Amino acid sequence: MTAPAGTPPIAVTGATGRLGGRVARLLADAGVAQRLLVRDPSRAPRLPGATAVVAPFGDPTALRQALAGTSTVLMVSASETPDRVDLHRSFVDAAVAVGAEHLVYVSFLGAAPDATFTLARDHWATEEHVRASGLAHTFLRDNLYADFLPMLAGEDGVIRGPAGDGRVSAVAQDDIAEVAAIVLRDPASHAGLTHDLTGPRAVSLEEVAAALTAATGRPVTYHAETVPEGYASRARYGAPDWQVDAWVSTYTAIAAGELAAVSSAVADVTGHPPRSLEDLLAGGR
Repeated sequence: MTAPAGTPPIAVTGATGRLGGRVARLLADAGVAQRLLVRDPSRAPRLPGATAVVAPFGDPTALRQALAGTSTVLMVSASETPDRVDLHRSFVDAAVAVGAEHLVYVSFLGAAPDATFTLARDHWATEEHVRASGLAHTFLRDNLYADFLPMLAGEDGVIRGPAGDGRVSAVAQDDIAEVAAIVLRDPASHAGLTHDLTGPRAVSLEEVAAALTAATGRPVTYHAETVPEGYASRARYGAPDWQVDAWVSTYTAIAAGELAAVSSAVADVTGHPPRSLEDLLAGGR
């Protein structure tokens, strides 16, 4: 099925990444015309009905040109940088300037000014700017990606972090993408809504380690660090303080119980239950 002639294309950011690329492919499979806003067009997926346009978040002129003539916009958050919120505001302002009608923003579960996970505060600030802009909007607040949980284990097979015995309802990127594609195709039905996107249950990092062990046959364990140990074990990477804070606060947010909520939103929007970690590791649902 293709969109009716004359239907404005959907603007999609992040199409060269894991999540935005999934959304773009789902929209292409549904015959939806798209404008892919990218920094490097050579990395943009080649999809029917999709046109790649160079439009970095920090270039207001390029953004306005790229968004002109679109009505619905998917805003996948920018890369993690100290000026991330400023880049987000630039994007939102450009969408307003060209008369976009609806913005779908991929936010984070529990976004708040005092969230333990430091980057969730960026998402809250972005949400506030979207609300103040007057744009019709939908927020997709996803939890940590279940797809990335296997990467928590070091080369020695140990997951290290100050998460205590907290739990996380991590969600599969395929489920986030499916929800986003559905919302983008019928934004009016989701106007003003915030969808909390989580997996089917909240798991401890000990359970994550056990699932990885069962799936791979490689022994994986979890070591609950103290917060000082969490900072010390990451100091060797030489990352800036704000980045280390973000890494460590991923675990302390789990310990604080802020990432344990389980939502029915994936099932409500897609009609199927969310994928579990075991489903992902087995390569199925």
